[in-house]
Amino acid sequence: MYELLSNIPKGEVTTYGDIAQILKIPNGSRGIARILNKNPTPILIPCHRVVQSNGLLGGYAYGWHIKKELLKMEGIKINQDGFIENFERIRFKF
Repeated sequence: MYELLSNIPKGEVTTYGDIAQILKIPNGSRGIARILNKNPTPILIPCHRVVQSNGLLGGYAYGWHIKKELLKMEGIKINQDGFIENFERIRFKF
């Protein structure tokens, strides 16, 4: 699964559900989130590019604020409520 994350370009995001769907794990979003929380190399394997299906940032092992800053450094705009702006436009499709 970690290999999939390496395909997500900088400046784009995908969702926990998108990953579960490509891996053919029905209703696997939460399980994907738990696995990503254990990512041994979080910058090299960009789990910060995985967000909730509604465009909300979601969790991150090193804190929500770190995830937000990493995404902002990649050019992703996030509103004050933690939602990604233009979410569907920058959503990566496998």
